Amino acid sequence: MKVLASVLLSVVLAMVASIVQAQLTIEISQGMDNPTAIAIAPFAWQGNGAPPEDVAAVVDSDLARSGQFAPIARTDMLSRPTAQPDVFYRDWRAIEAEYLLIGRVSEANNELRIEYDLFDVLRQTIVDSGTETGPASTARMMSHRVADAVYEKLTGVPGAFATRLLYISVTRVPGGKDYSRLTMSDSDGANPVVLLETSEPLLGPTWSPDAKSIAYVSFETGRPAIYRQELSTGRREQLTNFKGLNSAPAWSPDGKTMAMVLSKDGSPDIYLMDLATKQLKRITRHYAIDTEPTWMPDGNSLLFTSDRGGKPQIYRYDLRSGSTERLTFEGTYNARARVAQDGRNVVMVHQQDGRFHIALLDLVTNRTHVLTTTQLDESPSIAPNGSMVLYATKAGDRGILAGVSVDGGVKFRLPAREGDVREPAWSPYLSR
Repeated sequence: MKVLASVLLSVVLAMVASIVQAQLTIEISQGMDNPTAIAIAPFAWQGNGAPPEDVAAVVDSDLARSGQFAPIARTDMLSRPTAQPDVFYRDWRAIEAEYLLIGRVSEANNELRIEYDLFDVLRQTIVDSGTETGPASTARMMSHRVADAVYEKLTGVPGAFATRLLYISVTRVPGGKDYSRLTMSDSDGANPVVLLETSEPLLGPTWSPDAKSIAYVSFETGRPAIYRQELSTGRREQLTNFKGLNSAPAWSPDGKTMAMVLSKDGSPDIYLMDLATKQLKRITRHYAIDTEPTWMPDGNSLLFTSDRGGKPQIYRYDLRSGSTERLTFEGTYNARARVAQDGRNVVMVHQQDGRFHIALLDLVTNRTHVLTTTQLDESPSIAPNGSMVLYATKAGDRGILAGVSVDGGVKFRLPAREGDVREPAWSPYLSR
């Protein structure tokens, strides 16, 4: 096993370039009917040399990926204003733009300043203005924040572009041995960073609520064990090494407790670990398999998968009363639940007609809505704004990541340039 700072095996270096291989590419396969037409003019640059990022291009890509916007090509623009006095609405009405975004980027002492203005073309008014500042090295993340601001202003929903993803990428090296990488990237797959490399399997990456640490399962000791890793320092800590199953780590909303699955006392059950003292509390005791815990946003209950009814279904465990309630009844298989921050929508793997799809369960209406039409879908992860779901699926014989909106109307794919990708985890909102 090797962390990022380690020297790679020469055979692996001969086989792949880890950063290039981990890169995801976006393919939008379905958008909304009648998306909002928006023109994003190139931002003016005031600084030495070339700008560190094409801010307008990043915003354009983010909004297009949401499926709710149809950015207008630069080649179709009749003018390219960068300040309010240069905006002539007739130029934008002529190409049927509903909104126009312009901006300016400047640099001083390696600090970047992005200023932007958003216009309603039909009403001929400015509807929003803002500024993002930060180190030049964070130019792409700052661009994502501009996209978040525009998205929220025009949809009423906070954007989730300035977030990150975790995923596992797997490559076959000479001799037929899989080589696994735990990778972190921007929400669009850009800027991939390999956090951990190993010739043993990696599973279940998950974020801490403050997005400063992650947890995952590694088989580097010869059996599954749960690890916690700080992102700023790379420091790792092994949390479990019991005989049998050690899997499915899930942080509580306050970051103080981790739910996990252990089989050290017999059948797989859900345990809670106090991360300060490492003390364990067993909360399920059943001869069936209880697995895949996930917390409700209020921290008072957990959802988990159990086959105690004969087939895998989703149950809720109330931490105050100790009671367990079955939530899913539609379909013979429901598993791997993940909950939106509103506590209402639950995404899960749902079997229908022998195929595994991603479905959404509304906890208020108890209705289940199938979101995907692909098969062998697994590992759903929901965006912090609750609008999109990322999941793993198959394209031919390769594992890829795909995304779908919670109403099923928007779909995109994020295949890797090489190898398989799986086990996505969408980060919480990031602190600035």
